[in-house]
Amino acid sequence: MGGRTVISGASGMIGTALAQQCAAAGEEVLAICHRASDRNRILREIPGVEVWEADLSEYAGLAGRPWTKKYDTFYHLAWAGTTGQSRNDMALQTDNIRWTLDAVELAHRMGCGVFVGAGSQAEYGRYQEPTGSRPLDSRTPAFPETGYGMAKLCAGQMSRVSCETRGIRHIWARVLSVYGPHGGQDMITVALNKLLRGEHVSFTAGEQIWDYLYSDDAAFAMRLMAGKGIAGKIYVLCGGQSRPLKDYLYQMYDIVCEEMRRRGRRAGTIGMGELPYGAGQLMRLSGDITELRRDTGFAAQVSFEEGIRKLLTELMSNAEE
Repeated sequence: MGGRTVISGASGMIGTALAQQCAAAGEEVLAICHRASDRNRILREIPGVEVWEADLSEYAGLAGRPWTKKYDTFYHLAWAGTTGQSRNDMALQTDNIRWTLDAVELAHRMGCGVFVGAGSQAEYGRYQEPTGSRPLDSRTPAFPETGYGMAKLCAGQMSRVSCETRGIRHIWARVLSVYGPHGGQDMITVALNKLLRGEHVSFTAGEQIWDYLYSDDAAFAMRLMAGKGIAGKIYVLCGGQSRPLKDYLYQMYDIVCEEMRRRGRRAGTIGMGELPYGAGQLMRLSGDITELRRDTGFAAQVSFEEGIRKLLTELMSNAEE
């Protein structure tokens, strides 16, 4: 109970869930959000959450101001250029590294003793074990193939050293596949919205081995990392259980059809195998959470079925507004 928390990039899936959970636990939350984000209003409606609008380029200036109020934990989720061609905008991705270091300095000036950064599965690239694929963990070699992945890897390493010099406990969470409210353009949200509109959705054959985690569980894991994580460690953030992507998609479709029938409406349709795999398709994205479980006690609480039902309820509610 109590304490003060800072969350950068707080208007996304994990950030919003973090703000809700921290505020519910009695923490005073400062949410630093991208200017003019439509989702900032959601954070303003959460009791105990103060919203500041500031772009990443402004963090250095924020660090230079006098801070009389001291905070405890800094969650750094903000990042520019996460989709499309911007992932290989090398100048922008290099800026993200510098802005991450600015976030460390800001955390230091605000008195934070813990810095939890959001890394990415993109840090690994398409690494495959010589004798077959195995789940990703902190010891898996990282061979990023995009500017985004390269910058995340570098930001994690540099921010760790920067935190060490400032006496801040550093934790880096390599996020695999998270879905949930406020996701925007992730595959699950896009597909659900199309199905709700009665549209057809095409997929690949879905043979990829995947591990999905609901955003509430991702936020919960990060809070456990902040409280119990080992300084300097990298944790793979996922559910720890994987299955073929097509199994997730068929289950999602069945849930949508059930809900639409209940409402007297018809869902859209799906076509598995209608799209070819892209060049360099990642065929396995699963993680080993043994270290995370051992160090923090984390275990996912929301099943994929429950998570889809939660997300579907919200999307249908938004569509009716």
